[in-house]
Amino acid sequence: MPPVIAVSGATGRIGGLVARRLADAGVEQRLLGRDPSKLPELPEAVAAPPAEYGDAEAMRAAVNGADTLFLVSARESADRVREHITAVDAAVAAGVERIVYVSFQGAAPDATFTFARDHWHTERHIRGLGVPFTFLRDSFYLAAFPAMTGADGVIRGPAGSGRVAAVAHEDVAGVAAAVLTTTDGTHDGVTYDVTGPTALTLAEVADELGRATGREVRYVAETQEEAYASRAGYNAAAWELAGWVSSYEAIASNEMSAVSDVVPRLTGSPARSLTDYLREHPNSLRHLLPGA
Repeated sequence: MPPVIAVSGATGRIGGLVARRLADAGVEQRLLGRDPSKLPELPEAVAAPPAEYGDAEAMRAAVNGADTLFLVSARESADRVREHITAVDAAVAAGVERIVYVSFQGAAPDATFTFARDHWHTERHIRGLGVPFTFLRDSFYLAAFPAMTGADGVIRGPAGSGRVAAVAHEDVAGVAAAVLTTTDGTHDGVTYDVTGPTALTLAEVADELGRATGREVRYVAETQEEAYASRAGYNAAAWELAGWVSSYEAIASNEMSAVSDVVPRLTGSPARSLTDYLREHPNSLRHLLPGA
């Protein structure tokens, strides 16, 4: 029988896109989410019982009958690694024989970007489970660039002149679908950097956003101290602030600057550029347009 794929985060951006691609390919799926009523209705797809990563019993029930788990990383939290470990352990206990995990470019125990350390610890645990795995180390998402630009048209952060090979969610989903539908072991034990076609500085990103909106958009480099101070008003937890600030610092140190050919090689289509992304997602720029 063809393998059944459990798709986590199927109500979210990556998981939803992957689920739709697998449905188009006629793949049998179990769709996972905290609220099954929000899961998409797709051919050959069954809504699994509600499950959160940190609930081992619920995760076992949700993935029961699946051969492969596509694990979209959990939302950032102080306890994210434990949630990931609980989820993958439960999946293996339920009989899952393969894990495809959405990680992050530059994942390492000493990564500048603090959230990338979570991904490394998760990868290390998965490696020790004794089941085939594939890690998709996504770069920064192109969607983040408009979101990190204030209504005043300014991107602020300690990124210096570093570069980042940001990627579109759609391209990550395309790579994931290609990996998940290949069952001959080609991708087992492989770690892929999933990137866009070029690495940009935030000054170049600002220029591109300016061209797309017809207004001035600027990048203003901050020191670490200035970055923490400018975000203090959000009253975020210390771990969250560290993640925000260190994401820029990781750009400054070029930890996400390497460009790979994984998207065109595995999907057969070129990776989307920032220009492509903005053309496909004009609503992402609404807060920067005149009268917003």
